[in-house]
Amino acid sequence: MAKPEQVLIIEPQSELKFRGPFSAPVTSYMKLTNPTEKRVMFKIKTTAPKKYCVRPNSGALDSNGVVEIAICLQPFIFDPNEKNKHKFMVQTVFAPDGDVSAEQVWKDVPTEKIMDSKLKCVFEVPAAEEEQNGPEIIKASPKSASQPSVSSNVEDDLKRAKEEVIVLREEESALRQENLRLKEDMLRLKQMAGVGTMKEPITSKYFPPQSQNQGSTAYYMAIGLFIAIFGIIVGKFVL
Repeated sequence: MAKPEQVLIIEPQSELKFRGPFSAPVTSYMKLTNPTEKRVMFKIKTTAPKKYCVRPNSGALDSNGVVEIAICLQPFIFDPNEKNKHKFMVQTVFAPDGDVSAEQVWKDVPTEKIMDSKLKCVFEVPAAEEEQNGPEIIKASPKSASQPSVSSNVEDDLKRAKEEVIVLREEESALRQENLRLKEDMLRLKQMAGVGTMKEPITSKYFPPQSQNQGSTAYYMAIGLFIAIFGIIVGKFVL
């Protein structure tokens, strides 16, 4: 069973045009007119609900009634090479007699009785106009055609930032390895310092006999050495 034809007069009929720049909200308008003798209910839908604010997005029109719909496109980064697929749909149905809520009407109405019209969104960029406050240039003017666009500069900056992150991670890994080696050296120094405090000193060519004072001195020297090396590592991170 074919769907009934749309009874409302919709202006524009097939396209909603949004004129840039798009660094700020851009509003387009749709006009609905009810030429019939019956009350008609309407609802506005879109394929990109998070990108648009529609007021009103639903309602009812009495006979010969007119309503203007404001459709506000939220700011976004416009890529002229990306194909726009945003669409709007105007659904309508004759209002039933009696006091019935709109929510209940749309819930109970059979699909084959719903009239709908589709409109596609068209993004227009003024010739030779740049987005002064946006993160990139929408379209470059003929004079600046030879100059790199801000969007390309952003891509270059992101690429350099990624390379810097890789280098920093490699340096961080090297510093961690160095820190582990320093901890091992500290452990060996502490062991050597502890040898001098034993009741029975070890007499070998690696650990000659040491007095208690000598062991304490070596211990404090080891602590001082660790603090100095730790300061160097922290300085590398700060710089």
